[in-house]
Amino acid sequence: MGRMTELLKLAQTRAKDLQLPYAGAFTPQEAWEVLQQSPGARLVDVRTKAEWDWVGRVPNAVEIEWLTYPGSQPNGHFIDQLKHALSPEGIVLFMCRSGARSSAAAKAANEAGYHSSYNVLEGFEGDKDANNHRSSVNGWRAAGLPWIQG
Repeated sequence: MGRMTELLKLAQTRAKDLQLPYAGAFTPQEAWEVLQQSPGARLVDVRTKAEWDWVGRVPNAVEIEWLTYPGSQPNGHFIDQLKHALSPEGIVLFMCRSGARSSAAAKAANEAGYHSSYNVLEGFEGDKDANNHRSSVNGWRAAGLPWIQG
């Protein structure tokens, strides 16, 4: 079994175990591997423009806000923007700060016909440490994966 098949099976098993309403869930490291091994796979960063600008960006990610900034209102155009950016045929990985907004985005995308929707667990910044700071416990940045300052 190839590594890509192994990663997809692992993510899909997590979805079953956690009863997720989309195809599966990857750790940041697994998500990076999928993006490297599957040229058609795309990462959709659903954080806010403020987060991209002030916290950092993932190179080549499609950026579509799930909640708007300021105000944290749901982006009523999310699915339209997703359809404009990506075909529903490929693997789509959703990421936010810690994994919650991206889970909701993956669910909405799956319901809109993106049946290869996956969540990136831990998100860009991960969980808070003992001092209430992110980016040191887990997540995309803590894993040393590619990112650039906003």
